Amino acid sequence: MPLELLPGNRLTLLNSGREYFPALLAALQEAEKEIHLESYIFANDDIGNAVAGELVQAARRGVQVRVLVDGFGARNFVVDFESRLSQAGAQVMLYRRELAGFSLKLQRHRLRRLHRKLVVVDGRIGFVGGINIVDDNNTPAELRPRYDYAVRAEGPVVAQIHAAVRRMWEIVAWANLKHRFRLPPRMMAPLPRAGEQTAAFLLRDNFRHRNDIANAYLEAIQGARDEIIIANAYFLPGFRFRHAFREAAQRGVRISILLQGVSDHPLLRYATCALHGALIDDGMRVFEYRKSFLHAKVAVVDGEWATVGSSNIDPFSLLLAKEGNIVVRDSRFAAELRTSLIEAMAAGAEEIRSDDLKRIPLYSRLLRWLSYGLVRLMVGLAGFGPKHWQANEERPEVTER
Repeated sequence: MPLELLPGNRLTLLNSGREYFPALLAALQEAEKEIHLESYIFANDDIGNAVAGELVQAARRGVQVRVLVDGFGARNFVVDFESRLSQAGAQVMLYRRELAGFSLKLQRHRLRRLHRKLVVVDGRIGFVGGINIVDDNNTPAELRPRYDYAVRAEGPVVAQIHAAVRRMWEIVAWANLKHRFRLPPRMMAPLPRAGEQTAAFLLRDNFRHRNDIANAYLEAIQGARDEIIIANAYFLPGFRFRHAFREAAQRGVRISILLQGVSDHPLLRYATCALHGALIDDGMRVFEYRKSFLHAKVAVVDGEWATVGSSNIDPFSLLLAKEGNIVVRDSRFAAELRTSLIEAMAAGAEEIRSDDLKRIPLYSRLLRWLSYGLVRLMVGLAGFGPKHWQANEERPEVTER
């Protein structure tokens, strides 16, 4: 669907949990009517308990609190939080509670996860990003702290986020036969201007918005004139992305890609490493963030276009998961994100060069390509062939090179 950019927003870039959670908790404390919260992970740690505590307090003062978490990513949520929230009057649901029936023939409907991280407070404040409800330090010592981004939004774009969370809530309530959780009809009136920034909210689902996030990325890459900076936790682009990157590099665009140097998913990291040589040969600079665990999914193009969200550039995000990204056209916001990424690369990343790749032992190269092949096999077993892997390439007869 076409990108519906709305003017008149006020957007605040939030760097990792140290900035995100104080802003989120403050918004929850000020809620008067309604809170919608979606998260892939909702951990039983200091942050999870702080957020749950504010949700409980909001429900007790009469705020309509609705919490939707993924049934796999937040599989302990029922034990840890459901009773506490429900007793206070909050409504709680899980998206696809169990990953049941996992077998060699992977069933795509069982692999679809709610990977969005969205909050809407009173229909006027929205949060979009890649940050789960989990402490940045709730991870193995070598990964601490998580490095990620989110955006606090006010203005017309919040209506788009609000409509998305309401629709997802309705779908899950219907699927779980929870008729008492169904939402009353509501006219979504345009929100007043809150600032001077232009933005749009994009989601990825399996129906009307299957390719919206991928297409927004591709349009920005194809239109780039000067510079592209991407930080992506799980980066395994298909043919269309690699072709767009290659063409941008050939016309002189400077491209920097910041990837994980330490990872919680070694298979995906090794698969990504298999592409380093091709990316460098095509004229791109590849960096690995080794200071801690990079979880970000952000990009800046030409200092004017930026995106922050939950969607990685890999087949699992682009084909299976339900995702949410905010796209911003604003030079001030883009400059702030660009500066933050440049500082992160300077402080915690190392550039991968062609000479480095030549020194990699043969067994390590083999491991990388076996990982890449295994990821492709997994995508195929889930029922997605080359056409899907290529992000619905417009000429499906072209195979990946």
